Amino acid sequence: MKTAVYILSRLAQSIFALLCIVTITFFLARLAPGGPFLEEKAVPAHLMAQMNAKYGFDKPLPVQYALYLSRLVRGDLGPSFGNKGFSVNEVIAEGFPVSLFLGIIGLIIALIIGVPVGVFAAAKRNTATDYGLMTLAMIGICLPTFVIAPLLGEIFALKLGWFDVALWEDSTAWFLGALTLGLYYSAYIARLTRGSMLDVLSQDFIRTAKAKGVAPAKVLFKHAFRGGITPVVAYLGPALAGLIGGSFVVETVFGLPGLGQHFIKAATNRDYWLINGTVTVFAILILFMNFLVDVIQAWLDPRTRSRD
Repeated sequence: MKTAVYILSRLAQSIFALLCIVTITFFLARLAPGGPFLEEKAVPAHLMAQMNAKYGFDKPLPVQYALYLSRLVRGDLGPSFGNKGFSVNEVIAEGFPVSLFLGIIGLIIALIIGVPVGVFAAAKRNTATDYGLMTLAMIGICLPTFVIAPLLGEIFALKLGWFDVALWEDSTAWFLGALTLGLYYSAYIARLTRGSMLDVLSQDFIRTAKAKGVAPAKVLFKHAFRGGITPVVAYLGPALAGLIGGSFVVETVFGLPGLGQHFIKAATNRDYWLINGTVTVFAILILFMNFLVDVIQAWLDPRTRSRD
């Protein structure tokens, strides 16, 4: 019963948060200077009035907001003004799989690197190995993706020739993009894993296991790992969302046709519905991942749901 109440509570919070995000994005996009029909060549006033009437921009903002919500509930994100002849649904359907693919591969790379490094650093606490690994992790955190991406492209694509430097189809440039994202987030995961593992290793049941003569490796991986990995699991939802959102820069550097490039163009061209649709999709992804992580964390640690 407690689990069902906990899940319903988290679901209600997610829906409310999504409504707030949609509302804020709608009004901020509409209040920004410019508009989707303002081009270098002046548009006659009567044509501007016709276009505004066609898309409902001549109505008061609250009315436009209500109409937008009614379409959003039906899954209709509206037309894209910057991509003539295409709807926002079609633009997102084309670009989102690329960003999602990069994010998932980047997350896998981050976990493969970050978790073992964090566990090993915790096992070698306060040694030169620990300090060295955490120094590298701190450097990784300080280096943004727009610095890592060109460096990887220069070394592995241009100089070594192991990967293609750009493009998507029949190209290996996607791996460099995913590696860029993975390296950046592996630093966070390594530090988080080390801190949580140290916290678990200092608890009484670990000292009891050691006193009973349990092998150090068994203490580390059987007794401490499950509790130590819980904060990392909680971080996976925001991490995946951050990886997908952070792919904007990577997609631009490596010429990958993801959703990030569409969003940047939409913001530049004041493509209202594409801005709203892109933010809504990312918000749903973030909220869903956080909701999923909350459920998994409650399963791993029943104390989580008892506090709510």
